[in-house]
Amino acid sequence: MFFERPGGGERAVLVHLEGQEPGVREDPQEFQELALSAGAEAVAFFRVPRSQLTAKYLIGSGKVDELRQLVQAAQVELVIFNHTLTPSQERNLERALECRVLDRTGLILDIFAQRARTHEGKLQVELAQLDHMSTRLVRGWTHLERQKGGIGLRGPGETQLETDRRLLRVRIRQIKQRLETVRSQREQARRGRRRAELPAVSLVGYTNAGKSTLFNALTGSEVYAADQLFATLDPTFRRLDLDDLGPVVLADTVGFIRHLPHKLVEAFRATLEESSNADLLLHVIDAHEPERQLQIEQVLAVLAEVGAAEIPLLEVYNKLDLLEGIEPHIQRDASGRPERVWLSARDGRGLDLLRQAIAELLGEELFVGTLQLPQRLGRLRAQLFSAGAVLRESHDEAGESLLEVRLPRSELNRLITREGLQPAEFIEQHTLQ
Repeated sequence: MFFERPGGGERAVLVHLEGQEPGVREDPQEFQELALSAGAEAVAFFRVPRSQLTAKYLIGSGKVDELRQLVQAAQVELVIFNHTLTPSQERNLERALECRVLDRTGLILDIFAQRARTHEGKLQVELAQLDHMSTRLVRGWTHLERQKGGIGLRGPGETQLETDRRLLRVRIRQIKQRLETVRSQREQARRGRRRAELPAVSLVGYTNAGKSTLFNALTGSEVYAADQLFATLDPTFRRLDLDDLGPVVLADTVGFIRHLPHKLVEAFRATLEESSNADLLLHVIDAHEPERQLQIEQVLAVLAEVGAAEIPLLEVYNKLDLLEGIEPHIQRDASGRPERVWLSARDGRGLDLLRQAIAELLGEELFVGTLQLPQRLGRLRAQLFSAGAVLRESHDEAGESLLEVRLPRSELNRLITREGLQPAEFIEQHTLQ
């Protein structure tokens, strides 16, 4: 007999699988935080040994009986699994438990749906939800699978389920077209920033590592920041002025999580592309997190998936206020380049060190200095002005131009080469110290 699914409920039983291999296991504490972020009230935490897994229910039939008794005794309407369930497993569990069943992917999608604020964010979440739903349409619709029939209901023979699937495909295609428009608009904005020669710095990291708090501390903004998973979904941009370097564009992006559903990575590709187009990535890490190494590996995996693995990266160990005996400092590699910055975004300690490290790393690709140009290089002077690279101009006693310039080294080398000169030799001879 078909089981009618209830509309929903906030009281939930959380089901966690124990003893899985490190590569696939989930963190029980993170699972509870996810449920809390979604607004669920966890009335029980049900642990299942990995040795008892089955294809029909994921967990053994004996554990299903125990879980059903717990659901009935606690009078809950929702069971959440800290694992990915197949559509058939989800359907079988709902029939056995007589309540809604949600897996880890569905839980994360629900959180994203609550947090999306912009039109783009809502489109991305809806796309991920529809992709997820398209494989699960049979659940809750089996009573509609029979052909339409009866007086006034005879039609072309399409079942209700087929109609629903067709409507889903149409809606998914519409959303993808809109997101493609958003992607082209983002690319236009990026081209505008490149024309302005503003370096782009993007904050990336595991969810709840403190990216938005750091973003606010650096830029003086009031972006929503909270001690919860996925507080930020929509990217935010602000101008950040650095000593000896000038302005850069700083972007705050969505956080990553262990085993982030692939549907979400695909849906949020337009947003995640902000990371793949940055000049420098600030990988914000929770220094107080015991499993931070696993989180670091997960972030690097997602960055590789969106094509950002080769972008220069600076590790930012945040939440120093929760540790004892460690002062803010910069760690450098063998060549002296900044590699890691330890700070506290909450109390502001170490922010000056981060600004210094960003300026050093971006400065390697940027020329900031004063060029002394004789009158015979008037065309080069005009090209520097045309490129918007001249900050200030003065003249020495011999009438030569003294240009304070700021532009990418690659662009300066190109202009110098166009004049038939050797860039390295020219810069050394014509730069005032």
